[in-house]
Amino acid sequence: MMIHTTLGNLMDHIMNMLESYASTLEDEVAERTKELIEEKKKSDILLYRMLPRQVADRLKLGQSVEPEAYECVTVFFSDVVSFTTIASKGTPLQVVNLLNNLYTIFDSIIDEHDVYKVETIGDAYLCVSGLPNRNGQEHVKEISSMSLAFMKSLLGFRIPHLPNEILNLRIGFHTGSVVAGVVGLSMPRYCLFGDTVNTASRMESNGKPGMIHISAAANNLLREVGGYETEPRGEVIIKGKGVMETFWLLGPASENPSSQIEPGHSKPNVRCAPEDNSSLLSAEYKSK
Repeated sequence: MMIHTTLGNLMDHIMNMLESYASTLEDEVAERTKELIEEKKKSDILLYRMLPRQVADRLKLGQSVEPEAYECVTVFFSDVVSFTTIASKGTPLQVVNLLNNLYTIFDSIIDEHDVYKVETIGDAYLCVSGLPNRNGQEHVKEISSMSLAFMKSLLGFRIPHLPNEILNLRIGFHTGSVVAGVVGLSMPRYCLFGDTVNTASRMESNGKPGMIHISAAANNLLREVGGYETEPRGEVIIKGKGVMETFWLLGPASENPSSQIEPGHSKPNVRCAPEDNSSLLSAEYKSK
């Protein structure tokens, strides 16, 4: 009788230990699963910052992403005026902090517009509207609104290590056709290809501090969609392009009534002309 009682107590003890182990294991699996889900969310956020969401989702599924042609988009470039001089007056850490503060502001402005940030290289900022989500002719208005917001955001901005100096931008954009695609496997990048990218870069590099320099194509589309005032700059010699007629974007038309099209004058019928997208890459703007 004593043997049976002892055996029963031993079995009960073993069962209790197994139940406790199973419960602990379940809790640990649940905790690990929760951590895995959180890490996956973090990696998805990082991936979506590197690539457009629909492109990233296809890559996650192991699907190929073919290059896609976009007939009409607006490409934007900005550059910090005298950035080399500003950088030379501070430590590398101070320069990093400056750009981080500046781009944090710019990124928040982009979030309020239908604009995709393609890349930043040093103080150069490249954005586009009209892809990967096509938005009709709204892309030129989105870039115009964003450009003006960028300029306005600098009014209260101060360089941390040079508080008495004012930061200024040159901005330029152009409207035309591009091809967009993913380049690279280990570190995929969403890149723009086409002469439109090069022309937009030239608009920026040939602009003036504190001004928004736009091409005739962008100006014509802005006139068609309305809402903004521009001013002719005249003919400008553009490297690699020859003589081009360009314009300054001044601001919203509501603040400048004179910008409205006069009675009896119709809006221009604007369409983006196809361009040769075979040779010029988004990286070409580095050689200004």
